[in-house]
Amino acid sequence: MVPQHVLVLNASYEPLKIVDWQRAITLWYQGKAEIVETHDREVRAVTFSFKLPSVVRLLYYVKLKRRPIVQFTRANIYARDGFTCQYCDRLFDPSDLNLDHVIPRDKGGKTSWEIVVASCIRCNSKKANKMPHEARMFPRTAPRAPRWRPFHASLQNTEPRNSWRDFIEVTDGTVEISA
Repeated sequence: MVPQHVLVLNASYEPLKIVDWQRAITLWYQGKAEIVETHDREVRAVTFSFKLPSVVRLLYYVKLKRRPIVQFTRANIYARDGFTCQYCDRLFDPSDLNLDHVIPRDKGGKTSWEIVVASCIRCNSKKANKMPHEARMFPRTAPRAPRWRPFHASLQNTEPRNSWRDFIEVTDGTVEISA
């Protein structure tokens, strides 16, 4: 299987995002990026061959807009909860997860980081419109706003490559930016 993900670094070597290898090659070909690390796998054409990039660095600095808070989205809820149902503690594909209001909306629950958790379809149906004590179902961790940057969410669905370890740190399934 051809590796499909490439880590894109800012000119300062700060991780920016994950792209597919075709986009990384386009950035390199246009003179916008340099290849820092490669995979062992090669792509061959009639007249040439090259190793697939694993890490590319932009040749110009991209100023990042710093948000004081992480945007409240379905993908970020799933990433915060580690793609794990907060009731049965099982890992799921994002397509098999739902959002559950720990305190149902009709009982005063707001749609916020502190109320919403990821849950599988079965647990969501079982808890239904009940309070946690009524359903005897409690989230495994108390929901709260995440402290990571949105970049981390894109890494949660991606298997970090060994060649990325110089630029990111993976500990217990969570991704941290190396200092």
